[in-house]
Amino acid sequence: MGYGKFKALIYVLCLTLVLNVIWTVLPQSAKAAELAPLQLEAKSAVLMEVSTGQVLYNMNADIPLPPASMSKMMTEYIVVEQIKQGKLSWDQPVNTTANAAAQIGSRIFLAEGDQHTVKELYIAMAVGSANDATVALAEHISGTEQSFVKLMNDTAKKIGLSSKSHFINATGLSRSDMPAAFRPESPDKETLMTALDAAKLAYHIVTKHPEALEISKIPSYKFRERDTKPMINYNWMLEGNKDNENFRRYVFEGMDGLKTGHTNEAGYCFTGTAERNGMRLISVVMGTKSEPKRFIETKKVMDYGFNNFEKKTIIAQGAQLADVKTVKITKGKENEVPVTAEKEITVVLKKGDTPDSVKIAAAPTPKEKLVAPIKKGQQVGTVTVTYGDTKQNLKLIASEDMNKAGGMKLFFRAIGDFFRDLFSGIKDLF
Repeated sequence: MGYGKFKALIYVLCLTLVLNVIWTVLPQSAKAAELAPLQLEAKSAVLMEVSTGQVLYNMNADIPLPPASMSKMMTEYIVVEQIKQGKLSWDQPVNTTANAAAQIGSRIFLAEGDQHTVKELYIAMAVGSANDATVALAEHISGTEQSFVKLMNDTAKKIGLSSKSHFINATGLSRSDMPAAFRPESPDKETLMTALDAAKLAYHIVTKHPEALEISKIPSYKFRERDTKPMINYNWMLEGNKDNENFRRYVFEGMDGLKTGHTNEAGYCFTGTAERNGMRLISVVMGTKSEPKRFIETKKVMDYGFNNFEKKTIIAQGAQLADVKTVKITKGKENEVPVTAEKEITVVLKKGDTPDSVKIAAAPTPKEKLVAPIKKGQQVGTVTVTYGDTKQNLKLIASEDMNKAGGMKLFFRAIGDFFRDLFSGIKDLF
C-alpha cells in the first residue's frame, strides 16, 4: 500500500471514529441539557400545564412563603364567583370604607365615601394591584375584611389548596402594614402560600373564569378622568407591552396574566400564565431579589415548559379503550354496555417521548352495583392515566343507553345462570 492510500485510510478511520463519538454523545448531552436544573435565583418555583393539571417543574413548591399581592388572586376569584352566582354585578356601585381608604402601598388613593363600580375596582386590583380597591371590594362582599378573610380561607379549602396556605387579609400586605384598627386578632399569623397553591389558584381562575384574563392583560388603565397618568400593569411580560420600549425586553409571547407581588418579607413574586399553540402554562416564582429578576426567572421557567413539552391526545373523545370496551351490568337487556372515557385523554409529554410511555388503566364498577337502566354518560368506573410521576383520574362512562330487561327475559336468564353455575360446580368436582 502506498503512502497516499495509507494516509487516506487513516483519515477515513479517524473520521469514522469522530462521527461515532458525536452520534453517541449528542443524544446524552441533549438529554442532560433538558433535565438540567434551571438554577433559578428564587426561593421557590413551579410550572403547571392547564388542560391536564400536570406539574412540569418543581423547586421547593411545597414550602409556604409570603406571597404579597399574589394573594389578591383569591380576592379576584371570589369576586368573579359572586358575579357568576348573581350575588354581584360588574356595574354595582361600591362605597369606599374607612379601612379601604387607610390602606398603604399600591393604591389608587380612594377617600372614604368614594363610590366606584365593581368592575372599576376589580381592574384597579388586577392591573394596578390597588390595596384600597381590593379592601373596598372585600368589605362590600362580606361586611368586614376579616369576614371576607374567612371566606378566602374557606374557599381555599373548597378548591383544594393545602393547609400550608393561609390568608389574614384581602391584599397580601404584612400584618404590620395593615391599618392598626383593622388588623386580625392573632398577632402571630401572616399570609402564607406555597408556589404550588398559587399555581392551583391561578388554575381555577383561568379554567373557571377565563374572562378574568381579559382584564389581567390590560397594559395600563386610567381609573378616573381627572387622573393625569394611567396606572401601569406591574406585569412587564404582557404581550401587550411589545411596543413599550420600557418593557419590550421582558415581553413574553402569549403572556396574558396573572399577578405580581412584593413586600419586604416576600421579596418579588410573580404568577404568570401564557398560551402558545394551544398549550397554556402557569408559572409561579417566589422570593426573587429584584423587580426585573422575577420576570427573568419566569422566562426561564416558561421557556423550559414550551421548549421541552407538548400536548398529545392519546385517545380521542368517544373512542373505546383498548383493554375495556364493555362493562358487565345487572338486569339489562344485554349483559354488557359499551364504555369510553368521559373525555379525550390528553397528556403533556416530553418532546421525543411516545404515547407508549403513557399507561392507561380502567377499573369498572362491580356489576352488582350497575343495575339497569343505565343512561348514556353515566359513570360505570374510573380510568387512571399515568405518565411519569403524574396521574390523571377520569370517569369511565356508558357510551349508550341500556334499558332494563323484561321480566320473562330476566326469568330465563336466571335459569340459564343457575344451570351454568351448577355444571361449573360439577365440573370442578372432577
